[in-house]
Amino acid sequence: MFRSFQRYIQDCMMERRIQQNRLVRKDGRCNIEFGNVKYKKQFAFLVDFWTTFVEIRWRYVLLFFNMSFIGSWFIFGLLWFWIAKSNGDLWWQNPPSNHIPCMSNVDGLASAFLFSLETQSTVGYGFRLITPQCPGAIILLVIQVIVGTIINSFALGVIMTKMALPKKRAKTIAFSKTAVICPKNGNLCLLIRVANLRKTLLIGSQIYGKLLRTTITPEGETIIMDQTNIDFVVDAGKDNLFFICPLTLYHVIDKSSPFFEMAVDTLHRQEFELVVFLEGTAESTSSSCQVRTSFIPQEIQWGYNFLPIISRTKEGKYCVDFSNFSKMVPVTTPHCTYCFHSGTEHHHFENKGIDNKAFEAINIPQDTNGVSAGVTEM
Repeated sequence: MFRSFQRYIQDCMMERRIQQNRLVRKDGRCNIEFGNVKYKKQFAFLVDFWTTFVEIRWRYVLLFFNMSFIGSWFIFGLLWFWIAKSNGDLWWQNPPSNHIPCMSNVDGLASAFLFSLETQSTVGYGFRLITPQCPGAIILLVIQVIVGTIINSFALGVIMTKMALPKKRAKTIAFSKTAVICPKNGNLCLLIRVANLRKTLLIGSQIYGKLLRTTITPEGETIIMDQTNIDFVVDAGKDNLFFICPLTLYHVIDKSSPFFEMAVDTLHRQEFELVVFLEGTAESTSSSCQVRTSFIPQEIQWGYNFLPIISRTKEGKYCVDFSNFSKMVPVTTPHCTYCFHSGTEHHHFENKGIDNKAFEAINIPQDTNGVSAGVTEM
């Protein structure tokens, strides 16, 4: 039991180390820090205060607006207290019996704070209300109502914008945990699976990738995170994907591909990061969103293919089994890309295909001539 716990701790430490070494995490967040930023440049976040409020965490947004409401109530409460004191309305000033106050039943700091809260939140005065005796009180009433409306509008706008952020829609887009390399359509390809967990479509979906790695130029300059374009396609093309069911995206490994020089025994010793992007417009909100994830060499399996997940029931409905979404099965795959293109028989696995167990075999009746029904004899 102690060994199992120790191994679990080691796996957690290894996973954390891997997450720290990648630029884009599996959930799409970027692992990058900015240092030595000039002090004056930091004020740019205050100038663009709307984007700053939309991007900060919910706890800080709620804290700021709570402090804004309470602070404005307290500040205007002090102003109402000052007006009442100037007019001699407070109880310890012993106003005469025929005295007309600026605010009825405001005779202390606590009652002034309650009057300020009732004024700004428009909950109704009750027996504590303003009188037409003091023009300054009327002006202050108008100013507080305007300030309260601005704070309410700004708070409502920030909250609604944060709730409708396109990255929330990206949470319902899932990528496979690993990528695989296997033959497909007569080519050696790198395959990635992606699924839309909602029934609403992503209109105009596009998929592309970037390979990040450290390179050295002929001049001897070391470029960290050098980016190389990686084209991903499906059988129907790479633009305007019909994203109603999970899709398997593949990149053809040819001589122009950065994966051409890799083999099964050298892949996991490479140092690179494959970042995959999916962009589209949400059908329900018409907002553009981008989903991204990344794969490191340890998350790319050579000689495997994904299990089928789409089947058809007897009632004619299409069913997606997400339990097999990231599951793989070994298939016959050449040892390296050169072996595949040269025809050399050095296979990593010997497997002749994948059976979709969700489909049921159907006997097709034949006519008297031995030809299957529904088939035209040539």
